[in-house]
Amino acid sequence: MARSIISVINQKGGVGKTTTVINLATALAIKGKKTLVIDLDPQGNATTGLGRSNNDEDKSIYNLLIGKISIKKVVQQSSVPGLDLIGSNVNLSGLEVETANDANRAFLLKEILKNDVDGYLKRYENIFIDCPPSLSLLTVMSLVAADELLIPLQTEFFALEGITQLVKTIDRIKINLNPGLGSRGVLLTMF
Repeated sequence: MARSIISVINQKGGVGKTTTVINLATALAIKGKKTLVIDLDPQGNATTGLGRSNNDEDKSIYNLLIGKISIKKVVQQSSVPGLDLIGSNVNLSGLEVETANDANRAFLLKEILKNDVDGYLKRYENIFIDCPPSLSLLTVMSLVAADELLIPLQTEFFALEGITQLVKTIDRIKINLNPGLGSRGVLLTMF
């Protein structure tokens, strides 16, 4: 089974990234596609939106990224049958500072997903990564780990201005860190 890792990104907040992830993942799960959501936003809105607590100190993407917990132990069932979740909490916001001396920190998530020694992630046909509303380390990590990206874009003038910086960042990621990164396209939201 071919697996697709899709990062849903836009550095602007409030454009529908989390709503897009939750709705696409839920629709695919309802269609019988085994799906995983990775909440890479310290706000943890995808986590709560899928029926889990964003106050869980143990089962979080943060603990996975710092090597404190394994993939098998961090994955939780969401409130949707067939849709699993790696939740987030506010601790994730400290990762950038904590990994400041790690030259390979942009590859942390990719290495974890690639080196799934138990083959636990092979069960998923789709993995969605919900990104924070910034062009931070977390967003870069998601772009390095992804096969493709999807950009929700609010249909208003100021949203278009921000897309220029995002495209430059994506181009730099493609050249330097993930040459195979593809694009599913731009998804117009709030029309």
